[in-house]
Amino acid sequence: MNEQSNMQQNFGNTAYLQKEEHLETAIKNRNISIGIPANNNDDEKRVAITPESVNLLVETGNEVFIQKGAGTGANYSDKDYSENGGIITDSPARVYGADVVIKVAPFTDEECEYLKGNQIVMSFLNVLKLSEETLAKLIRKKVTAIAFEKIKDDNGVLPVMESMSEICGITSILLASDYLSNHHGGKGVMLGGITGVTPTEVVIMGANTAGEYAARAAIGLGSEVMIFDSSPHQLRRFQNLLGQHLRTSVFHPQVLKKALKSADVLIGAIDLEDLKPWYYITEDMIMMMKKGSVIVDLSIDRGGCIETTECRALADPVYEKHGVIHFSAWNLPSRVARTASIALSNIFIPILQSLADAGGMTQLLKNDTGMRKGVYLYNGILTNETLGQKFGILSKDINLLLAAF
Repeated sequence: MNEQSNMQQNFGNTAYLQKEEHLETAIKNRNISIGIPANNNDDEKRVAITPESVNLLVETGNEVFIQKGAGTGANYSDKDYSENGGIITDSPARVYGADVVIKVAPFTDEECEYLKGNQIVMSFLNVLKLSEETLAKLIRKKVTAIAFEKIKDDNGVLPVMESMSEICGITSILLASDYLSNHHGGKGVMLGGITGVTPTEVVIMGANTAGEYAARAAIGLGSEVMIFDSSPHQLRRFQNLLGQHLRTSVFHPQVLKKALKSADVLIGAIDLEDLKPWYYITEDMIMMMKKGSVIVDLSIDRGGCIETTECRALADPVYEKHGVIHFSAWNLPSRVARTASIALSNIFIPILQSLADAGGMTQLLKNDTGMRKGVYLYNGILTNETLGQKFGILSKDINLLLAAF
C-alpha cells in the first residue's frame, strides 16, 4: 500500500516514473502531438508557441513538430526549437498531420489540403477575410476548429484579444510618434510635451484595453489625451484608472469635431461587431483635421471605425489622405513579433496541457465553457452563428452537440 501510494504521488513527475506497464499506459493517454507550421503570409511574423514553451510540452510527454522557419519572423531559429525538444521538419504533411495544429494566421486553402482530418486546429479566424472555399475544406476535413479571438478564460475575459490589444495600444502611440517626426516626413513634432512647448493632443476612440494602453503610453510621454466612448461607465472607470490627465466624453458630435480640429493624433480603437463596421469618424471630419496629423486605426481588421482608413498590408501600411497620415495595417502586433509570440505562448501552453490531461477536446470542452466560446467547427459541424449568416449555412449549438457525444 505504501509503495502504491508513493507511485501515485510521483505520477506527475516523469523523473520518478517506473517502467511498469500500467504507468506507461497512463502516460500514453496524456500524450498529444502538436504541429507548429511556418506562416506563408509575409504579414504574419508571430508564432503561437515559443521554444521555451515547447520544452514544457515535451517535458510532460508530448511531441511537438515544428516546420522549418516557423519562428523566423519572431527571431527564433530552428536550433532554438530543436534544443528544447522540438522535432524540426520540412514536411508540411507531418506538421499538419499532428493531433493539434496551432498557427497564428488563419488557415489558407493550401494549408487545409495538408490536414489529415478529424483533428484540432487553432488560429485566428478573421471572419471578414475567411473565404467560403476555405471553410468548406475545413468542414470536409471534419476538424474541430478554435478561433483565438473567441476563447474566454475563467473570468470571462478574452485573453488573446486582451493581450494583443495591450500591444496594439502601446505600439499605436509609438508609431504615431514616429510619423509625427521628421524621420518619415512628418511635420517634426515630438509626441508629448516639454517645458515651454504646448503638448501634442491625442484623441482615442474606444475605452477598451487598446484604448487604455494607448492612453497610458500617450500620457506617459506628456500628451494631452481625450477619449471617447458610448459608455459613461467605461469612461468613469478610465478616469479613475488614469487620473485627471485624461479628458473623457461620450460620442457627442460637436465635442468630437472640436477635439479632432486640434488633434495631432487620432487612435481608432472601437470594438466592432463582426461583419458590422460602423464609421464613427466620417471623411468630412478627417478633412477638418490639421495637416500632418496622424491616424492609426486599430479596428481595421474588423472593417475600421474611420471612413478614410484602408486595410493595408504590414509591408505598405501608410498613405496620406486630405493631408492626414494614415497607418492602417491589420496586423499591428507583428511589428513586435517576439513580444507578441511570448504573450500568445503564455496563453496557449496551459490550454494545450489541459487538452492533453483531459484526454481529448470533447472532454475539455465539456468542462471548459470558455474554450467552447472559441469553437466555430466541431467535428466538421459549423457552430458559429456569424459565419452561418455570412455564408448561408445553418449553424448548430455547440452545447447540444457536446451533449450528444
